[in-house]
Parts: sequence; structure tokens; C-alpha cells
Amino acid sequence: MMNNALPPPQQRHAKALALASLVTIAALLVVGSVSSGVLRHLVQTAPSWLTVYLGFRQRGSAKWTALPVALFWLAIMVFIWLYLLGWASILRGHYSAVEIAMTIVVGLASCFVIVQSLVFRSGVRWYAGLGISIVVLALQLGALRLSLLPGIANH
Repeated sequence: MMNNALPPPQQRHAKALALASLVTIAALLVVGSVSSGVLRHLVQTAPSWLTVYLGFRQRGSAKWTALPVALFWLAIMVFIWLYLLGWASILRGHYSAVEIAMTIVVGLASCFVIVQSLVFRSGVRWYAGLGISIVVLALQLGALRLSLLPGIANH
């Protein structure tokens, strides 16, 4: 075992985060394939690849990259569900049955990541983890903004 490798129970948490991130990426790419375009969703999912990489490499920092992205996507899914239920119009649009199904997949994967992150003892000091999370959240918000530019949003 390498010096910076996690103990076996924590390795499972790191891999679970990576797999859940892959599920989120796949679901969002399905949405892109049936709606506004795959390029937009590729850009939006870019920060999730950090968790995939770190999780499969069994790094404790995977927890801190996964958590802000999962919270972000869960919030987006909740806003979509609120719109579909007619309770709020934070995110408006027309959502096909496939897109609605993928919101459920992304929402469940996000909830799974949040729970896994809470039980995962990463070995990363909380202040370093908080710093990582803030940077990743900024990347996620930047990716969303970038994905809305006309050259990306319509492809």
C-alpha cells in the first residue's frame, strides 16, 4: 500500500464516489443527446471528472471534489422538479420523459454522493477539504456559465 493510499473501507467509499459521478455524467450526457446538445453537457460535467479520477485512484480528496458537485446538481434537479410540479419557476423549460427520468437518476446519484461523503473519512484536514470544495464549486459554476455561451449552448 502506498503512503497516501486509503485503508480498504475508505477505498470503497472513494470508488463509490467515482462510480456515482460516472452515473451523473452518463445521465447528463443522455440529456444532452436528446435535448440541447452533448457539448453543453460535456462542459457542465467536466468538474465531475475530478472525482472520477481521484476516486478510482483511491484518494481522500475525492470526497471534497464530489460533495460540492453533488450539492450543485441536486439543487438543479430540485429546481427542475419544483417547476414540473408547478410550485416554482426557478428553472423553466420543456422536459421530455427521458429528461425527467434522467433528473431522477442525477438526483439519486447526488443524494448517494452526499451520504457517502458524510461517512467517508478522507484523511484530508477539514480546512484543506473546504478549500478544495470551494475551488471545485467555482469550477462547476464556471463550467455552467461557459456551457451557456452561444458557441457551446447550441451544439
